Amino acid sequence: MIYKASLDNLAKGITIGVTVLFAFIIIGQYSIIKDAGRAIPIYTTVGLVLVYFIAYAFRPIHYVFTPDKLIIHRLISDVKIDCSQIRSVELLEKEQIGMAIRTFGVGGLFGYFGKFASRKLGSMTWYATRRNNYVLVQTMDNKKIILTPDEPEGLVAKFAR
Repeated sequence: MIYKASLDNLAKGITIGVTVLFAFIIIGQYSIIKDAGRAIPIYTTVGLVLVYFIAYAFRPIHYVFTPDKLIIHRLISDVKIDCSQIRSVELLEKEQIGMAIRTFGVGGLFGYFGKFASRKLGSMTWYATRRNNYVLVQTMDNKKIILTPDEPEGLVAKFAR
């Protein structure tokens, strides 16, 4: 079954804000830097577009639970976890995570994904699109994965069957 993963309002706002900021920088630099040549604006444009599309390509689109796999669908390289490697799937409240900090990842542009850490749960990998509806997937090798489907109870119940 497919579990949708829609963006929360903060992620939508950050995505719109970064899009406008990047567009403003890209367009503005060509009108400001006229005499310095075209190399600097081209490098800046390529860098910003690259950052933007990498975040877009690795964002979680939706989650799929099949009888034998949990699949986190992304534009590039889906993440597949064998159900036999999953120890537990449970709902989490924000208080159970605590203050999570991003150690390597994206914090709002098209979602929240990458490596995060908190004092309460330790190191985690997030494939999230919102700051609620947390589902913790623990694997047999003690990896912690955070998902945020629109219907978290349904995903947890599907695993329990």
